[in-house]
Amino acid sequence: MIDMKKTLPRPDGHHTITPGFVVPQAAAVVTFLEKAFGGRVVDRYDAPDGKVGHVEVLIGDSVVMFGDAIHDPAMPANLSFYVPNGDAVDATYKKALAAGATSVAEPNNQFYGYRSASVRDVGGNKWTICAVIEQLSREQIIDRMKGMKS
Repeated sequence: MIDMKKTLPRPDGHHTITPGFVVPQAAAVVTFLEKAFGGRVVDRYDAPDGKVGHVEVLIGDSVVMFGDAIHDPAMPANLSFYVPNGDAVDATYKKALAAGATSVAEPNNQFYGYRSASVRDVGGNKWTICAVIEQLSREQIIDRMKGMKS
């Protein structure tokens, strides 16, 4: 009998919220994540027709789960990928483009203290590559916002 009151640990890389998405060409997305972000497949189940039924890819300390659109319509995601510093944003952006991503936004410093760039993978997922480059107070961010054009 299963004890429904017993708390067991989540698998490594699974946080309170663990993102998941359904995309076309999931196998190509796996390859992209391996090449662009150093991802590593930790679990994968292929459907009888060869499509990816479910895959979990560990990127840094976090898992993303996804699969091919088999029963559900495609639901691409919008994900943030934190890297250590501003130089890493630029390097990862270039690596993502070399791995087949298309550019959404080139690397740029943001008013809220981040450097970020965005790419879209073959499955339609948007990845914002970002790093904190300034530690700003809420008031500093608001002041900078006031100086921006709408």
